Amino acid sequence: MLLGCLPGLVAVLVLTLCARGAERPAADRLARPVPAREAAAHRAPRPRIVPRTVWLGAAGRVQPPPRYDDKVVAVFLHHTDSPSAYDCADAPEIIRRLYAGQTGARQWDDIGYNFLVDRCGTIYEGRAGGTDRPVTGAHTQGFNHRTAGIAALGTFTEGAIVPRAMTDAIAALVAWKLGLADIDPRAGVRLVSSNSLSRYKAGTTAILPALSGHDAGFMTSCPGAALTARLPEIREQAARLQGRTKARLTAIP
Repeated sequence: MLLGCLPGLVAVLVLTLCARGAERPAADRLARPVPAREAAAHRAPRPRIVPRTVWLGAAGRVQPPPRYDDKVVAVFLHHTDSPSAYDCADAPEIIRRLYAGQTGARQWDDIGYNFLVDRCGTIYEGRAGGTDRPVTGAHTQGFNHRTAGIAALGTFTEGAIVPRAMTDAIAALVAWKLGLADIDPRAGVRLVSSNSLSRYKAGTTAILPALSGHDAGFMTSCPGAALTARLPEIREQAARLQGRTKARLTAIP
């Protein structure tokens, strides 16, 4: 099914943001914060990440404490299905409206994505909890644990142009985030589905790419055919940024 993500900048936002594939976290999943792994063989530099205070402004609300996993072993890539020809200066407003839709009509405790990237390659912090921490997001139904969600602002269906600045930024972010747990972006990883509404029955262990599109875990066309086609080169670029050469072919526990 084709799921929309963000209908554009309108006075009243009716959010359908890849929505049925994003899972509202349960309060009983609270956990003590777990620091990122201190030593990893393949670290990549931390890219510049704009803090959430830049886009949140006065729109913030009281919310429960963040939830954490032990580490991040995979990343899911999304698109927001919103107009792609925006001025990059408007990105904070786009994200703020996205946040308003999820915390308002959908009654989520925070924005679901851990990070968002605009067409100029600017990376924004999304969900609260610390960019270097394994924050449990609400972006891919069934697979929010031990993963991070990155949203590309725009629509990237078949034939759409995916800006190089955007894919470069995504690769840098993936390389850094997965490098904290020494995960090869080209590898397969084992993830356990927590929700039978995903592509896998709850409790099923699935082997998915360490960098996957949203559609790998949920029945959706997100992140769009054009962005999906760029995943192999993004994985390779992220691996190079980690200083890797040979790909790891076996699945990572």
